[in-house]
Amino acid sequence: MKKIEHIGIAVKSLSESNSLFEKLLGVPAYKEEEVASEGVKTSFFMNGPNKIELLEATREDSPIAKFIEKRGEGIHHIAFDVEDILSEMERLKKEGFILLNEVPKRGADNKLVAFLHPKSTQGVLIELCQDAG
Repeated sequence: MKKIEHIGIAVKSLSESNSLFEKLLGVPAYKEEEVASEGVKTSFFMNGPNKIELLEATREDSPIAKFIEKRGEGIHHIAFDVEDILSEMERLKKEGFILLNEVPKRGADNKLVAFLHPKSTQGVLIELCQDAG
């Protein structure tokens, strides 16, 4: 793993949260995007070398809607940038981590993504990200 790619925050309202983070960070979101397959709309903020992703559910059955219903708004996941997502998935599987995806899928911000189950990472949802190129 090369670095933390971003921190994902589940929010009820992307427009309200965008306003809050614009005030907090002093910059507007650099990108908004919908990932229909995940039932989510996202926005991204840069703060120096750090990236924050805000996630709003677009469907009641989406993972973000379920997360907010169960836990409320807040940190949803930590994403790590990886060089080769397939080999990293295989390595982590051999180390005993539980993968939520058997193959990477298309994510926001032009990434291939895969997730590790929080049961195997002390309650933290971990996302692996590789530039889709």
